[in-house]
Amino acid sequence: MQVPYTKPFLGIQEQIALLKSRGMVISDEAATADYLSKIGYYRLSGYWYPFRESEVSGNPGTVVVKDTFRKGTEFDHALKLYVFDKHLRLHFLDALERIEVGLRVEIALLLGQRDPLAHRQPKYLHGHFAKKIDPSTGTTKHAKWLERLDDITNRSSEEFVKQYKRKYRTPLPMWIAIELWDFGLLSHFLSGMTVADKAALASKYQLPRWQLLQSWVRNLNQLRNVCAHHSRLWNRVFTEIPAKAKPGEVPKLDHLFADTYAVNRLYASAAITQHFMSIINPTSDWSKRMISLMTRDFPGGPGLSIRHAGFPEGWEKLDLWK
Repeated sequence: MQVPYTKPFLGIQEQIALLKSRGMVISDEAATADYLSKIGYYRLSGYWYPFRESEVSGNPGTVVVKDTFRKGTEFDHALKLYVFDKHLRLHFLDALERIEVGLRVEIALLLGQRDPLAHRQPKYLHGHFAKKIDPSTGTTKHAKWLERLDDITNRSSEEFVKQYKRKYRTPLPMWIAIELWDFGLLSHFLSGMTVADKAALASKYQLPRWQLLQSWVRNLNQLRNVCAHHSRLWNRVFTEIPAKAKPGEVPKLDHLFADTYAVNRLYASAAITQHFMSIINPTSDWSKRMISLMTRDFPGGPGLSIRHAGFPEGWEKLDLWK
């Protein structure tokens, strides 16, 4: 049974009054009103949530988050965390672009040599992707994937697409079509490749098993979606949990998979991103900027810690980040 929504609409001044009644310190009401009117109460609420008080309920181990704020919580704490999160998203997008482009090139080189339209040919793909009918759609996952690609192609205003259509009027060859793939298309296509091809691709990224590559790319796809849609990132709990590497398979990441708290939080995605970056662009300073963001720019506040993002103590001194 659905519960009716009964919370009343609150104007900006009422929002400020509510925050103050719950213990938040607001030193400049005019500036706070300006931020609330431009960013929004609900969006900012995700950033002051970590500052709310909590208590253990009657059920052992159950923590209840209260409406009131920890002593010393200021509106400025939440605002600085909001700004920090924006910089964090931009930092990850920089790396994700390089990883996405790198993966595109590797896939195009691997399959394009067999057939210019290899991405459209079921014989070059895994049977579960290209031949098995999904009862819910009445077609294959590959067919649905092609529908999405063709829709993107038809709507594209890219000059290289227009020029190709004027001259050939046939489906784009793989090395051209792949320029239109977003991270989602890339991730789904990778999942639909043959085991042999996924294994060959995994070896390019120094991964001993294709399952690691497939799972890690899915995690990065979720990361990319969070960043691209301007959602809260820093303490996000991910549903696409990266597959666990066995001890010694990827030595620099052994510490990650021994940390059950970190594997579904941002640190896992950061560690995976750094692994890819160290191979795709080993001269990049992305890791140094990551360290600077999390150790120097991370804002303070009552109870706030980068451990909430899964970062372990001393992470910046590990070999992965050197």
